[in-house]
Amino acid sequence: MIYLDHNATTPIAPEVREAMLPYLTDEWGNPSSSYRFGSKLKGVIETARAQVGELIGASPRDVIFTSCATESNNAAIHAALKANPQKRHIITSAVEHSSVLNYCMALEKENYRVTYLPVDREGLLKLAGLENAITDETAIVSLMWANNETGVLFPVDDIARVCQARGVLYHCDAVQAVGKIPVNVSELPVDYLSLTGHKFNAPKGIGALYVRRKTPFTPYMHGGHQERGRRGGTENLASIVGMGKAAELALMKLPQYEMSVRPLRDSLEKGILNRISDTELNGHPTLRLGNTTNISFLGIMSESLLLLLDQAKICASSGSACLADSPEPSHVIRAMKQSENASYECVRISLGPSQSRSQIESTIKELILAVKALRDSPPS
Repeated sequence: MIYLDHNATTPIAPEVREAMLPYLTDEWGNPSSSYRFGSKLKGVIETARAQVGELIGASPRDVIFTSCATESNNAAIHAALKANPQKRHIITSAVEHSSVLNYCMALEKENYRVTYLPVDREGLLKLAGLENAITDETAIVSLMWANNETGVLFPVDDIARVCQARGVLYHCDAVQAVGKIPVNVSELPVDYLSLTGHKFNAPKGIGALYVRRKTPFTPYMHGGHQERGRRGGTENLASIVGMGKAAELALMKLPQYEMSVRPLRDSLEKGILNRISDTELNGHPTLRLGNTTNISFLGIMSESLLLLLDQAKICASSGSACLADSPEPSHVIRAMKQSENASYECVRISLGPSQSRSQIESTIKELILAVKALRDSPPS
């Protein structure tokens, strides 16, 4: 198998698995218990919290463990709205992850007003659009760091400073950025920042939310006193340990990450665009993650192309894994190109550091064969 869908999820690192094992076997106590067998595990959670905090430049006490990025995104928006109930305006973009967009659409049914900022054909956001959209009624701005489908980067530092200057809370979905590019919230005036473990070699089912000190926060999950009363529910101990270890590894490997994935991504991209006719890049050529490419194969349904790739044991996608079962095309490509057809013809390929040059060459060859087969076949 050639796995080229690292933006969907990543394999659990061997070191992460080893770190988790004791908490799946012998150390199975409840950290909230009063007796030592359980309560001693509180220190284990705090170690993981410090590891995650170090990855993003945050104080450990400002990190809340959640179940996933979706919960983190929803919790941040929820907290901002609860802090300013009289403000009923939200600003986001047309290319956000579904966990932000669908929550915003649900809020519109509760009489909130949402501004969906557009992007240009390269997926870039114009800062002037944000500045013009903010009003005295704006409760929160929720704009991502790196797009999950194209890898395109938003000007997060500029966005944060605009929001700070206007006195508006800013939430950043940094799920695709953390572990791939440097993220340092101590140098960035962001109020809330979401991340999740399974994008950087931790297990699925564990995420985190950074909340800047003194930023208003009302729990999204009510229950016990866990997470300093900020998120109820018995802690997912083994996964928290796994996310902590994965964060430690990601920080250590971060300087080499870009150098390992970008040359291979560029080689793959060049091979596809030069050797397969009627293909085009979706996204800015340079202002994007080094591991991600999104390419349109004109006249070919991505579903058909991905099926042939799967038969060749190559894993890729047409967009977010969260929407894989949806009949709807890519909302990201549709927003960029203002074209319904283009949104059905795109393939996202996202690499990991363990990828090899031979895998890249094999992928190009299989794509050439698959595209030829589809273009040569008579229309149904």
